[in-house]
Amino acid sequence: MTVVRLAAGDAAPPFDLDSGQGPRLTLEELERDHSRLLLVFYPFAFSPVCDSELAELAGMQEELAATGTGVAAISTDPKYALAAFAAERDLRFPLLSDFWPHGATAQAYGTFDDSRGTALRGTFLIRQGRLLAAEVGPAGQARDFRAFLAARSPHH
Repeated sequence: MTVVRLAAGDAAPPFDLDSGQGPRLTLEELERDHSRLLLVFYPFAFSPVCDSELAELAGMQEELAATGTGVAAISTDPKYALAAFAAERDLRFPLLSDFWPHGATAQAYGTFDDSRGTALRGTFLIRQGRLLAAEVGPAGQARDFRAFLAARSPHH
């Protein structure tokens, strides 16, 4: 399998995914109400590193909203697991299911781990359908979202 490597300036691959908290959502719909979108791929709901990362994002909601940045997180978990995860952890940003076709969106973003059948830790900042920044990190290592966003701030 050829691994896609996306970089700043590339078009963000479109998607239409089930949400754990409601109706299906597209990239276009997620971008509609924000000047930029932080799209975060993660391996598993209810796993320690993913849990801490999504809790960090939840704690950053006011700060992100102040910069016009929306958040959406994608895993290969079924939407029902994501609904339970969002409810239990009080996550108010969309958790999207890339369950079927399994990992198709993660593959389009170059964040699918064939050997485990899960998403890697991909972080993408999108504005008007284009990538402002793209990083893919190892599955077991937490990301620093504040550093990622600060490096891409329009004030720097």
